[in-house]
Amino acid sequence: MTNTTARMGTIEHIDPNLIVVEANVRTEAALPREFVASIKQNGVLTPILARRDEQGNVIVRAGQRRTLAAREAGLSTIPAYIVEADETTVDRIVQQMVENDHREAVTDADRVAAFQQLAFEGLTPAVIAKRTGTKAATVKAGIAVAENGTAASAIVSHSITLDQAAVLIEFEDDDDTVKSLIDAAENDPTSFPHVAQRARDERRLDKIAAEATAALIERGYEILTRDRGYYETDYTSIRELVTKDGEPVTVEDIAEAEGRAAFVRTYYTSDEADVRYFLKDPKAAGFRRNNGSGSTSGPMTEDQKAERRTLIANNKAWASAEVVRREWLAEFLSRKTLPKDTATVIAQGLTTHHREVGTAIGHGNDLAHTLLGIERGRYSEGDKLAAFIEQHPAKAQHVALATVLGGIEDSTSKETWRYPNPINARYFTQLAAWGYGLSDVEKIVTTPKETEPTSEAVDDETTDEAGDDTDE
Repeated sequence: MTNTTARMGTIEHIDPNLIVVEANVRTEAALPREFVASIKQNGVLTPILARRDEQGNVIVRAGQRRTLAAREAGLSTIPAYIVEADETTVDRIVQQMVENDHREAVTDADRVAAFQQLAFEGLTPAVIAKRTGTKAATVKAGIAVAENGTAASAIVSHSITLDQAAVLIEFEDDDDTVKSLIDAAENDPTSFPHVAQRARDERRLDKIAAEATAALIERGYEILTRDRGYYETDYTSIRELVTKDGEPVTVEDIAEAEGRAAFVRTYYTSDEADVRYFLKDPKAAGFRRNNGSGSTSGPMTEDQKAERRTLIANNKAWASAEVVRREWLAEFLSRKTLPKDTATVIAQGLTTHHREVGTAIGHGNDLAHTLLGIERGRYSEGDKLAAFIEQHPAKAQHVALATVLGGIEDSTSKETWRYPNPINARYFTQLAAWGYGLSDVEKIVTTPKETEPTSEAVDDETTDEAGDDTDE
């Protein structure tokens, strides 16, 4: 689309507390300590972009984070590039968007640029949405992309959509993840939500581990980079130790002990870190090893290490894929029209998957409620699906499908990929036929093999690979 004509403005130094920061780009501006500290020390080096309204108020259009950081840093003034705005420009941009959409679809990059310019002219996202015939959420995402250097650059330089560019904002401080997301968007779009969710999960777990590690360091613990097995002697787990009286050693017992150490690991299924405690010299601390506990097996073979790495990696991938899959199912069930084969799928669910669906029904259809966006009633109230059908009779088939899908979903777990079978294969194949992009680990389910994966007992939910690199 045609670029709007640039206009001349003036640089003014204005008290940041007098500048109006409208909630049209970043409703919750993230202000890292380092960013505020830099603003406090160096000031705002790049002028913000702003306009004056009819009452003379200065309204920021580009540089909201700088303005908020300047307030927090206590700066008396910041430079602002002030330009005028008028309705003529707004009309021209809207007309260009409408005409181009009728003639040839406007690219997402052009759309982002237009949304940003309209926001600068003083239009709120709701007004822009109404005048351009666009969803308000899309407008907000477009403006956010325009104001973010990483996302704005990517949508212009790469073949990615507005929604994908908006996701990049989450990871603007992680170049490797941004690169992976762009690669997925360009080369395998169906994998994009899986890559994004995996990155979110990893970031959440990293934060949990970092907080737990910091607390342990403050308590005087050495932090181990890997777990220790029973056969290793450099550090001994307190689970293998007893006191002089033969009682199990507790964390309290080693609170002041020399050589105390800890290994921190995280689980996808928990919001708390799991900490394993060790001592470098148990004898010096007054403890002895409990020879009647633990395993005496030797180090893992290379094949066992490789198998464990695959197991851990696929369990991570499954946990992330489950989030993406269930979000997709919720969106799928929100559609006004369901696929033509819906009745067949419901019938198959009530027959082929009768056990899973029946169990879920007996437990109150929790997941079916979630997928439909219906708040689950208290135990004494039972489920609210019947009442929902009574209020929305046209949604009866949606409820029936949600009941089936919720029941099948509720029965899936990491064991589903480890032990694929024809019944689960049919379910995941059906989702793919409806347009869901299977992740690599979900594709394993659609191709069940005669030989099952190992049944070796391992603590396979953990995100660490303890023992993989143990010296033999």
